[in-house]
Amino acid sequence: MDINFDKTTGLVPTIIQDASTKNVLMLGYMNQEAFDKTLVTNKVTFFSRSKQRLWTKGEESGNFLELVSIKNDCDEDTLLVEVNPQGPTCHKGTDTCWKGENKQDYGFLTTLENIIAERVANKDTQKSYVASLFSKGINKVAQKVGEEAVETVIEAMDNNDDLFLYESADLLFHYLMLLQAKGFTLEDIIQELKGRHK
Repeated sequence: MDINFDKTTGLVPTIIQDASTKNVLMLGYMNQEAFDKTLVTNKVTFFSRSKQRLWTKGEESGNFLELVSIKNDCDEDTLLVEVNPQGPTCHKGTDTCWKGENKQDYGFLTTLENIIAERVANKDTQKSYVASLFSKGINKVAQKVGEEAVETVIEAMDNNDDLFLYESADLLFHYLMLLQAKGFTLEDIIQELKGRHK
């Protein structure tokens, strides 16, 4: 890897990203020596500007950043380092240096999961379809998933892509409801699939 350390007085900004969640955890700086040590130990090492020495993240706390991959940007002067964090990343004890939780986020599907949970908690069966369906019990939720699955299969065998997508969305929505009715989330399914992956 050709890294332009000279362009920035011997240091390059180093963005640390969780390899699984893709959340940005922190920003540090590496010089050539820190980069080389990171590759040898598989633990992310920085050059500390305040201590003026090499600093392996976790050397005191035990919260190491286990190296997964390193990528160089298009100008060859900034690194993106993917890691598996072994505990909180920030020295103040938070998951990230921006005080955020290092939770998996599936974009709109996570938003949808949160909306379903909120409507179930509010139990307003008059205004919420979700609350109304949940109030009828898990058998009714499961039955609805079965109905939507059948409708999706029927539309898959037809030529109307709009109806297929419509029914597919209904199926996914009701499946998310069934997961919550059983006390699970998409993350549980992802972990199950990861466990099967070889």
